Amino acid sequence: MIRLASILASVFDRPQIWAGSKEKDARNIYDLIDALLGASGEVSGAALARKILDKYSELDEEGRYAFFKHLATELDVDPSTIRATLTDYENNPTKQAYSAFMAACEPKRQELVRRLNQVPAATGRLVDMRCDLLKFAKKDKQLSAVDLDFRHLFVSWFNRGFLVLSPINWQTSADVLEKIIQYEAVHEINSWEELRARLQPKDRRCFAFFHPAMPDEPLIFVEVAISKGVPNSIQDVLSEAREIVELDQADTAVFYSISNCQDGLAGISFGNSLIKQVVADLAREIENLKHFVTLSPIPNFRNWLEKQNHVVSTLDENDIQKLAASYLTNAKRKDGWPYDTVARFHLGNGAMIHAVHANADLSEKGKKQSFGAMVNYLYDLKQITSNHEGYAADKRISISAEVEALSKAADNKSIKGL
Repeated sequence: MIRLASILASVFDRPQIWAGSKEKDARNIYDLIDALLGASGEVSGAALARKILDKYSELDEEGRYAFFKHLATELDVDPSTIRATLTDYENNPTKQAYSAFMAACEPKRQELVRRLNQVPAATGRLVDMRCDLLKFAKKDKQLSAVDLDFRHLFVSWFNRGFLVLSPINWQTSADVLEKIIQYEAVHEINSWEELRARLQPKDRRCFAFFHPAMPDEPLIFVEVAISKGVPNSIQDVLSEAREIVELDQADTAVFYSISNCQDGLAGISFGNSLIKQVVADLAREIENLKHFVTLSPIPNFRNWLEKQNHVVSTLDENDIQKLAASYLTNAKRKDGWPYDTVARFHLGNGAMIHAVHANADLSEKGKKQSFGAMVNYLYDLKQITSNHEGYAADKRISISAEVEALSKAADNKSIKGL
């Protein structure tokens, strides 16, 4: 797999002598955009694309906002042309008429982004560009359409078929390992020694997706503990004093941290494919593995509970466990989907809510998010498809008998302070 990644990266990152001169161009970024969209040659187009990307990198925040406003207004679709070409196609459904309709429906800014991506290493720069766009789009709704165009292109460029799954271990390059520390979003890594403890022991695994155009930038990674039995706290999983599990004694793979790495790829889903691929690889590597579970945070639980005006100061361990079970099974958004972000992710992948644990994450972050509660989502290979279909079609949540009993206990208001 690593060899394949290296081959693909060399293809994507091969130096291209026709990319053009790096000499300063006196034209402003908007004149360069017009020139790029009107260019017909590969050499001149690549040179213009490089200049635009370089000009963009030199813009301040106000200049970058103006750049995206230009894309929104000057490179948008023309509704009258769309209507006219649709009428032509309805009256005369030929290949030429359909082609004209398709061209009218695609804004020029999509073609601009495609042409910018001609430059070696441009993909990563465009991902960073979308980081800026997402920030501006929060305040200016007109830019939402521009983001939809970026997202449309990124969904194709970062299709699963292009992604390479690579193991991350203590022999991985220091540059990538440093980024694992930087991007870890669930359980902070505070030192190289902490990273070593997550990667080097024989009962630990880490896997990441890479894209050939960004070979040194992980897109998403998952950390896995190989264990005997299902753990009920992150303290046990990450303990320096824990006993190393012999692989021939292990029966469970625990996905205890999943981190997205690129803010500019927000909304582009990799986690579903990542977990399923890692499950398949681990099942082949360690034949005696029977259970594939997560040990997941419940990030919105405390905030939700306080919004319900629950008296949280009097809750004990049993109360929290029952309320967390009820929250995961019953708390819904207005559209009927689960309120909890992590729950939506795993349930949508076909997992089942397997067990809820109090005092499972005693870090400050864990207590702030969920009073320290965590949840195991079970990926049962025989039930993943039916669980996914039931959730997608009917919003049906698959839960264990244990979680159902805890949830009913909370719903019967046997909790102190309710």
